[in-house]
Amino acid sequence: MSWYVLFVAGLFEIGWAVGLEYSDGLSKPLPTAATAVSLVVSMVLLAKAVEELPVGTAYAVWTGIGAVGTATLGIVLFDEPATLSRSLFIGAIVVGIVGLHFVSGGH
Repeated sequence: MSWYVLFVAGLFEIGWAVGLEYSDGLSKPLPTAATAVSLVVSMVLLAKAVEELPVGTAYAVWTGIGAVGTATLGIVLFDEPATLSRSLFIGAIVVGIVGLHFVSGGH
């Protein structure tokens, strides 16, 4: 169950990271509030996940999910470059996340 909690925490990390763009430097109240809520939920869920998972593994997976999701949404929503090399390195992060899941007994 802790892996699912960690995954959802990673999704909320994506939410607050993308929310930073929409909040325009935390100057727009509604996007800023949504960003703050996503940040708190993400941290609470990460804290819950590390009750059962090693903190180093959980943190690496959490940040990896956030990095992959935020970079992907940056391409889709904000017209950031979608180069082959960027895609390959994002894919390498995914491989790292999946690898940590399997070597940590999460299969």
